Amino acid sequence: MSETQTVFSNDLAGIVVGETAISDVQGDIGLLSYRGIDINELVDVSFLHVAWLVVFGEWPTDEERRRLKSFMCSNAQLTHPEQDLLGQVPRELHPMLMLQGMIPLLQMPEEETLGRGTDAEHGLFITAKISALIAAHYRLGQNKVILHPTAGKLRHDNFLTMFHGKAPTHEQVRMLDAAQILQMEHSFNAGTFAGRVCASTLAPIQSSIAASIGTLFGKLHGGADQAALEMAMEIGSPDKAEAYVKDCLANKVKIMGMGHREYRTVDPRAKILKPMAIASCQDEESKNLLATLVAVEEACQREFGARGQEIWANVEFYKGAVFHSLGIPPHYFTAMFAMARVYGYIGHFLEFREQSCLIRPRAAYVGSPPQARDQSAA
Repeated sequence: MSETQTVFSNDLAGIVVGETAISDVQGDIGLLSYRGIDINELVDVSFLHVAWLVVFGEWPTDEERRRLKSFMCSNAQLTHPEQDLLGQVPRELHPMLMLQGMIPLLQMPEEETLGRGTDAEHGLFITAKISALIAAHYRLGQNKVILHPTAGKLRHDNFLTMFHGKAPTHEQVRMLDAAQILQMEHSFNAGTFAGRVCASTLAPIQSSIAASIGTLFGKLHGGADQAALEMAMEIGSPDKAEAYVKDCLANKVKIMGMGHREYRTVDPRAKILKPMAIASCQDEESKNLLATLVAVEEACQREFGARGQEIWANVEFYKGAVFHSLGIPPHYFTAMFAMARVYGYIGHFLEFREQSCLIRPRAAYVGSPPQARDQSAA
């Protein structure tokens, strides 16, 4: 390599760009932990308790639990001005674009009730509003009345009730809690890093979260869950999966939800989510979709194995089947992802602001060299 060549990485693969104490992704051995606790130990813990742990790095006290539950419930109700704003959003607009546009327009609370600082207060306020916005946007699209949370109910019990208009079963709430805990945080993923770049300019937390959500919308990031289930719908049945996989590989078409940039073995979240999907998919349509996904994964493993490679489904691959079993339409899957990952965004915003600096990388210029001005033409 000549001395004039610049070493760089277009995708920043393997480049360390900062430190974090929030989550640890050990891709070589397939481990994920939040604040030093293995994800397998957190998946059955109360959702809001894990959220508090991710954001603040410690378990909430009894008083903090009480205040947090009350805070989230009261702010999951849209005010009349917020409903008016949402009413101006086209019904057919993708919910991720709705969230990206609506979050900066929310009026942040002026008083603190959680005692954790203004940024944390505003961040958690946004998390409460996201669930309300998703449910309300869906119901408006169905020409149904917007529903409000009920005091005392668990967070996802309220959400599913506000979304569908009927109370979910205990098992449905437990399943949604687990799925959302699994996707709450994942180190310096693209969405989180986009939020850190935004935060580095000293933009407010609502701008940072909106930037992260806009990044999460991409099919190569959070949108893979919708794409994977729609793929299964397109394939139609398990017996057609192998031909589909061979055709994709022959034409260099990416199979959504297969493989992960960080994991060289099974995604630990997928190991938990796949059995949940199998248990939850009981009706004939859901069973067929799940069986098709399983057949796609098995066909991928055979084809890649024949090439001396290993590949596994990631968390996005089976998450869509779980959400489908809960009655969530595919185009709302990524918004559900945002509803969980936002706690990680807040944690990183608060962590980064402790030693904030402007993120400003250099670029290697490869265009035409500067030209001397032709004086005679002046």
